[in-house]
Amino acid sequence: MNTSGDNEATATEPQQSDTTTNRRQNYGQGFLDTISTGWAERPATLPEPREQAAYAAARRQAVSAAFPGKRLVIPAGSLKQRSNDTDYPFRAHSAFSHLTGWGSDSEPDSVLVFEPTAEGHTATLYFRERADRTTAEFYSDASIGEFWIGPRPALEGVAADLALATDHLDAFAASDEDLVVGEDPDLTRFVSELRLVKDDYEIAQMRLAVDVTAAGFDDIVANLPRIIEHPRGERVVEGVFHQRARSDGNAVGYDTIAASGPHACYLHWTRNDGAVLPGDLILVDAGAEVDSLYTADITRTLPVSGRFTDIQRRIYETVREAADAAFAAARPGVTFRTLHETALAVLARRTSEWGLLPVTAEEALDADRGGHHRRYMVHGTSHHLGIDVHDCAQARREMYYDGILQPGMVFTIEPGLYFQIDDVTVPEEYRGIGVRIEDDILMTEDGPVNLSAGIPRTADEVEAWIARAADRA
Repeated sequence: MNTSGDNEATATEPQQSDTTTNRRQNYGQGFLDTISTGWAERPATLPEPREQAAYAAARRQAVSAAFPGKRLVIPAGSLKQRSNDTDYPFRAHSAFSHLTGWGSDSEPDSVLVFEPTAEGHTATLYFRERADRTTAEFYSDASIGEFWIGPRPALEGVAADLALATDHLDAFAASDEDLVVGEDPDLTRFVSELRLVKDDYEIAQMRLAVDVTAAGFDDIVANLPRIIEHPRGERVVEGVFHQRARSDGNAVGYDTIAASGPHACYLHWTRNDGAVLPGDLILVDAGAEVDSLYTADITRTLPVSGRFTDIQRRIYETVREAADAAFAAARPGVTFRTLHETALAVLARRTSEWGLLPVTAEEALDADRGGHHRRYMVHGTSHHLGIDVHDCAQARREMYYDGILQPGMVFTIEPGLYFQIDDVTVPEEYRGIGVRIEDDILMTEDGPVNLSAGIPRTADEVEAWIARAADRA
């Protein structure tokens, strides 16, 4: 990427030397005289509204009804600098994408505005329209010029695509009376809680994200020999999954955790710079984000050699037992925290049976005086999932952890057991083993549906999965 920003000038005069950078070059007059000519006309056909446009309109109506008479501003956000003159890939604010239907193709610095009217609100999407090729921006601005970054959307095209009124960003003016997402707590809370129950479009996107993620896990298993051979095999795991997420989706929904051996005991291990050694387990927590920005979030723990040892199998199947118990407890009308409490009860009972707790399971589960078993699982069992990997994070506690499960909710179930390499409270054969099993669950009127059930889960299924891949190699 060594060309970005090399040339900057106006269409009317060559650029003079600039002491702020040593990379800019002058354009010749012949270039300036001809660059705006010789281009074919752009296609004039307008698209039909995309599938999510009607769903986004219904969401906007809910927001409008909740804030009568208020001017509401939902910014997409801006590019963020990675280093010097390079930026991170742009990803719009989740509330902005949810309320516009604009996903991976959304534009930085865009703003959705709800203007109050007597009947409710009118919504307008403001963004920086493409520059005409007679302007210098087209060829000289490395951040937004089409010569550099490719075609950018036109106001008329986006209006048709999203079934939403549009205007140029220059026409937007902020007011001190605006309620802005990220700044106003009531608006921020509302647009977060609006995503607790998914509509049909969102559920279909979640299924798609799970499908892409499942293919990524298959890729990892198929590449285990190459992963084992590399001195930083965790990086190979990360790269293999990233290739699938980018080829079949938009990106990864979060930094992939590829944690082998003792690294599996570090809950958010994303350095991914370790070896993947036969005899160890590797914990892979990964999710593909599709173009609508909805993401899966799935974890599988694999025996690198293809077979669990007896102690690894005991720990693994206990984690699966806890996950299955939480799944069985999930049904419309129960509290979200019931899932966590159910999974922890299994883990407390088993770790007590193994002699790892200084108290009984019942004493460990005492809300005030217990918690001893939490040493081996400090995280929660479930979180909501959707356009954010930890979706609805600004929702009130009474709507989230203490909330009631409803049809249309999508959430994870992900218990684990983690015995750190230097934890002397457990026998040596437990140390350095970390196991997590995570699935994506859709609540329906008839009960929970495991969207990721097709990815092998039991110890026997996982061993057979690896064996099949080895046979095909």
